[in-house]
Amino acid sequence: MINIRKSEERGHANHGWLNSYHTFSFANYYDPKHMGFRSLRVINEDRVAPGQGFGTHGHRDMEILSYVLEGSLAHQDSMGHKEVLGPNEIQRMSAGKGVMHSEFNASKTEPVHFLQIWIEPATTGTPSSYEQIAFKHEEKKGKLKLLASPKASNGASQINQDAKVFVSELAKGDTVSYELGKQRYAWLQVIRGTVNVNGKALQGGDAAAVSDEASLTISGENTQPSEVLLFDLA
Repeated sequence: MINIRKSEERGHANHGWLNSYHTFSFANYYDPKHMGFRSLRVINEDRVAPGQGFGTHGHRDMEILSYVLEGSLAHQDSMGHKEVLGPNEIQRMSAGKGVMHSEFNASKTEPVHFLQIWIEPATTGTPSSYEQIAFKHEEKKGKLKLLASPKASNGASQINQDAKVFVSELAKGDTVSYELGKQRYAWLQVIRGTVNVNGKALQGGDAAAVSDEASLTISGENTQPSEVLLFDLA
């Protein structure tokens, strides 16, 4: 079964410096029908104006992934990390017992466009940690590139949850397939472009909640490359 979540159905907040779309309930956007999916709790698509950002604030007991589409994102936290995140990188912050951090557009002239993802952890009260991994653009072209998983993997970040996160960039006619195990669920988030998943068309910003499907076949349908995130969830 595939249930489509259309882009225009998402929550929306425009604060001037921040233009944000919420796939699930977040901040002042509340929809009891969309509180998350399995352990996936937040997918926010954020555009932050030059030189603006989120001041120092705290998190605990959450796996937080950031994925930049355009621009650069400056990160600083109470663990001592000062980093800049760009496209074709995955940033993972396990909040655990608690961490303070800030996120700002690293550019004074160009906006930054990124996705922030929260996944509920399998266990709480663990030590806080941070990881940032870059990969080559070619690794996601026409294939599923593993970004995060519960076990340490070469080129992927380790998260405290039985979940895997993949990214794929699909030119028109490109197809990737993914086998779902028994009692597994999937969430497909279209970042940009147009794709077809198991016969259903999705546009940029659309998503699909997947259950009771043995496999997924995802095809690029746009003249320009399309990009998707695929979550394999318990």
